[in-house]
Amino acid sequence: MRVAVVGATGNVGTSVMSALAADPDITSIVGLARRPPDWRPPKTTWRAADITTDDLAPHLEGADAVIHLAWLFQPTRDPLTTWRNNVLGGIRVFETAARSGVSTLVHASSVGAYSSARKDRAVTEDWPTHGWPGAAYGREKAYLERVLDMFERDHPQIRVVRLRPGFTFKREAAVEQRRLFAGPFVPRRLLRPSLIPLVPDTPGLRFQVVHSADVGEAYRLAVTRPVSGAFNIAAGPVIEPSVLAELLGARLVPVSGWTLRSAVAAAWHLRLVPASPGLVDLVLRMPIMDTGRARAELGWQPRHTALEAMSELFSGLRDAEGMDTPPLSPRTGGPGRLGELAGGVGARP
Repeated sequence: MRVAVVGATGNVGTSVMSALAADPDITSIVGLARRPPDWRPPKTTWRAADITTDDLAPHLEGADAVIHLAWLFQPTRDPLTTWRNNVLGGIRVFETAARSGVSTLVHASSVGAYSSARKDRAVTEDWPTHGWPGAAYGREKAYLERVLDMFERDHPQIRVVRLRPGFTFKREAAVEQRRLFAGPFVPRRLLRPSLIPLVPDTPGLRFQVVHSADVGEAYRLAVTRPVSGAFNIAAGPVIEPSVLAELLGARLVPVSGWTLRSAVAAAWHLRLVPASPGLVDLVLRMPIMDTGRARAELGWQPRHTALEAMSELFSGLRDAEGMDTPPLSPRTGGPGRLGELAGGVGARP
């Protein structure tokens, strides 16, 4: 089997590449990225490509399966740029895959594609996927769900799989997570769990986490097993304020959703953090997912708990962990994080 992975050098992409490389039935892998890395996993050929402008056909030609992961989280201050890359670029990947004659298309959807739901019960894959309109991430993930609905109708010969993971962490992606969501002004010494004294006890602040390696395995299974449709991907337990407080050895402090959002909004408008306040709304509204279908039909089981994934994130932040790919490298932000500052916090990728 020959597999092309679009967006292969980030948090999820590197785990997908490792999982595919370890599968004896997968003979070759083409990894597409805007900036090819120095990292060299087995069976892999790297190709430089921008999904918004480059001709993707030569890179997808001859592939049996295409995994689409490419995504821009920034610039959060320029939603037209993320729309062009994430939505219009995603459509270009889908259309090129169809013209190239691939038999399988696996798309990186997300828990963020789901419509709002109460957090006291888990939703299955048939829950509506209209996202949260106040966050670009939710809008874009939801729009691509509608695009794939039409794609499946127009290309019934192509097996389409949509994976919807929760928050995805691993130690090697910690610096990227800090750069994308916390920004350059967070002192490294404050990223030690023992130095975080308080956790906001905010209603609705319940979410699911999964280790990147387990997500990579889910993509491998989606490529190699005869399944189709959507699959929720998350590990237990559900992360809520009390769980975070225990993990960090911190104290719970009651904070309303309005106060939490206002604090993030103030920091965002002052260009102190790249994460937009719309992401707070999205997190407070996104559902808890039932992962029964992934376990029963995909044969997927997480090897790491959500707490282990969270612990790896914190240890990676503390030690400035990374990998030798442009998105994950600690060097990407420049010395002293000057590259992050020069680019404008949340202003451009």
